[in-house]
Amino acid sequence: MKLLKLVPDNTNIKFLRLRIPFYVISLLLMAASIGLVVTKGLNLGVDFVGGQMIRATFTQSQSVPVGELRESVGKLGYGEPILQQFGKPNEVSIRMKLPEGSEKNVALANEMTGKITAAIRAEHPDARIDGVDSVSGKVSGELFRTGMLALGLAMAAISLYIWIRFEWQFGVGALFALVHDVTLTIGLFALTQMEFDLNIVAAILTLIGYSLNDTIVVYDRIRENLKKYRRMPVPELLDLSVNETLSRTVVTSLSLLITLLALLILGPNVIFGFTAAITLGIFVGTYSSIYMAAPILIWLKVSSASFVPVETALDRQERLARGEKPEPA
Repeated sequence: MKLLKLVPDNTNIKFLRLRIPFYVISLLLMAASIGLVVTKGLNLGVDFVGGQMIRATFTQSQSVPVGELRESVGKLGYGEPILQQFGKPNEVSIRMKLPEGSEKNVALANEMTGKITAAIRAEHPDARIDGVDSVSGKVSGELFRTGMLALGLAMAAISLYIWIRFEWQFGVGALFALVHDVTLTIGLFALTQMEFDLNIVAAILTLIGYSLNDTIVVYDRIRENLKKYRRMPVPELLDLSVNETLSRTVVTSLSLLITLLALLILGPNVIFGFTAAITLGIFVGTYSSIYMAAPILIWLKVSSASFVPVETALDRQERLARGEKPEPA
């Protein structure tokens, strides 16, 4: 039985032919994403802006009635609650953003908490309120800064690793591709105003790892071909390298997308933002490996000499003295 191949062995797509138009489009999308973040801002979640956390136990139930509880709290008009099971299956935490104006008037937060706990007790008689905790805006602001610092340090460390493993041009290319991926993903959240919390930071770190993995596979093949085809023009060599790794890229991306699309359509709302971030990241990560990370090597003057040192006159004399044949020009 003949195996199914999504990408034929003789595939020869001229990716680099359209490198300039795609670079222009990508730079415009990055600028638009930054503009959206500046003008519209991000819809920061409780983790980053502070809020109230109510802990409850459903004493007569084996598990938390998540759907009913979400509906009970959501209809009060304070926004979508974040429900998280902890400890036993019948224990839950309910996180809510602080209502507008609560920074100046603490009574507003207490009023919201009172209405929520009253609604839970009214519709769920077996619910026991175990405690109410407040997350201050100052602590949440520190979490946001720490999360953004983690993203920046991760990208810098990755670029340094690629610099050491390959050449500095490859580190610059990988860093630009990662900045491209992260910027477009954050721009999606600024455009749609989906909640941006610590789960999304985790999703962005995940897509950084995926994009980096895809980029390193392409870069490794480029390095091999630079040593193998020293006389081939760099644009043709980059096209060859991308086409040789295309089958692996397509199979990996499709496998992930099948799972992610199922989660987007059938998964719970609480992980929708996380799943959406990774799904977009699969697309932009694959795209950036081909049209961002590879073409930039041309403008950074990568050549076969980057990995095979050019022979000096002294080296040539010593080699001829040893009786070795001269290398073809």
